[in-house]
Amino acid sequence: MVTRTIGVAIAIPEPHGGDLQTFRLSYGDPLARAIPTHVTVLPPTDVHDNDLPAIEDHLRKVALAEEPFELHLRGTGTFRPVSPVVFVQLAHGIGDCERIEAQVRSGPLSRELGFYYHPHVTVAHDLPEDVLEQAYAELATYEARFQVWGFSLYEHGPDGVWRPQRDYPFGRPLPGPAPAARPASRS
Repeated sequence: MVTRTIGVAIAIPEPHGGDLQTFRLSYGDPLARAIPTHVTVLPPTDVHDNDLPAIEDHLRKVALAEEPFELHLRGTGTFRPVSPVVFVQLAHGIGDCERIEAQVRSGPLSRELGFYYHPHVTVAHDLPEDVLEQAYAELATYEARFQVWGFSLYEHGPDGVWRPQRDYPFGRPLPGPAPAARPASRS
C-alpha cells in the first residue's frame, strides 16, 4: 500500500512569508528552502493513498464551517531547552488556530501529538545556540497582521520539499452588514 506524508498549514501571505523566509535563510537554516512559511495545523502525518478522498472531504467540511480571521504576528518565542526552535509568536488568532487544529485533527486525521498544539511561525530550527539567540533578538520587534482565508494541504516530496497540493478556503464570510441591495434598473 502506497503511503505519503502530508501536513495541513496556514500559509503566511506575501510580503510577510517571503520576509520571514529570507530571515530563516540568513540564519543558515537548511530547511528554509524546503518549508514554506506557515502556521502548522496538522504536523507531518503518514497516510495511505486510498485514504486521501476521505481526508480531502474532511478538510473541505472543516474549512466550509470556518470564517476568515485576523492573524497578528508579534515578537519571538522559543521552545528551548526542549527543542532548538525560535519562532514568531501569534499575538491574535491563537484561539482560531486552536479550534481549526482540533477540527482538522479529528475523523480520518485523528492522531495523538507528542506536544501540546502551540501555533507559531518557525524562523530558526536546529541551529547553533548563538544563531538561535541572533534570530530571537533580531525578530523580537517583528510584527505583521493579515486575514487568514483558509488552509492548505501539503505533501512532503521525495526531495524533502513541502509543496501545497490543495487549498481549502473558509466557507463563511466575515461577519458584518450585508452589502446594500442595488436599486432595480428601469427600462
